[in-house]
Amino acid sequence: MKSFLHAIALVPLLGLAAFAADTGTGASFQGPIGLQLYSLRGIATQNPPKALAQTKAFGLTLVETAGTYNLPPEKLKELLAEHGLKPVSGHFPYDRWKAEPEKVLAEAKAIGLQYAGCAWITHKAPFSEAATRDAIAVFNKAGELGARQGIKVFYHAHGFEFQKHGDSTLMDLLIQETNPKHVSFQMDVLWVVLPGHDPVQWLKKYPGRWELMHLKDLKKGVKTGDLSGKTDVSNDVPLGTGQMNWPAILKAAKESGVKFYFIEDESPAVVEQIPQTLRFLERVRF
Repeated sequence: MKSFLHAIALVPLLGLAAFAADTGTGASFQGPIGLQLYSLRGIATQNPPKALAQTKAFGLTLVETAGTYNLPPEKLKELLAEHGLKPVSGHFPYDRWKAEPEKVLAEAKAIGLQYAGCAWITHKAPFSEAATRDAIAVFNKAGELGARQGIKVFYHAHGFEFQKHGDSTLMDLLIQETNPKHVSFQMDVLWVVLPGHDPVQWLKKYPGRWELMHLKDLKKGVKTGDLSGKTDVSNDVPLGTGQMNWPAILKAAKESGVKFYFIEDESPAVVEQIPQTLRFLERVRF
């Protein structure tokens, strides 16, 4: 009888636990959510431990790397662990993927990454079919090598890939000609909207290919249709205050199979903006 009464007493507590959510997640958006450490590059380049402490202070535990701040990969892994942070994915330069994919993957493995990718294809503007096909070959080769080590290779679209190509775009060519078993994609929402495209449609068009997502909002009033892959960093604003339809995007991302979400905020006001973004994600409904 006593054990029965004890179990009944626990029911309200279990109910509360069921509704408890990690920072940045809520009833609709359930993550998992992390931070692209490039967001804190101004701090990290001078004091990596301070940047990692700031990340943990936001309430986040998952991170995506962008360089090692002149630290050996093993040391970065140790430093992340000391701050209670888990590295999930990382960005590496295209020229390294092309010249030394084995070394890149060895570095990714030493850091402890599940995903290793690239955020910019070296090219002369405008982006061309030749540059696209070069990248396809690079990523397919890297993807095969990565698969042997249990690492998924990915490409982070940056806006310039949406150049017209026949009845579609070079982004379509890149997705269609890379091996879906070994190469996935990271959708940075800003770099889909700025070129004038709809993230929801791209998520629906290629389900299962977008395994990672950068959550980034574009300031209201900024003109879209720009294929340069560049915009003023002050155009990054807290989620929910810019141009994006986040309920529709997050719903489509979940249905499309996005596995990890990372906040990337390149604004000088990043430390003030990230908490606003996290509160938005906790409250958004879809």
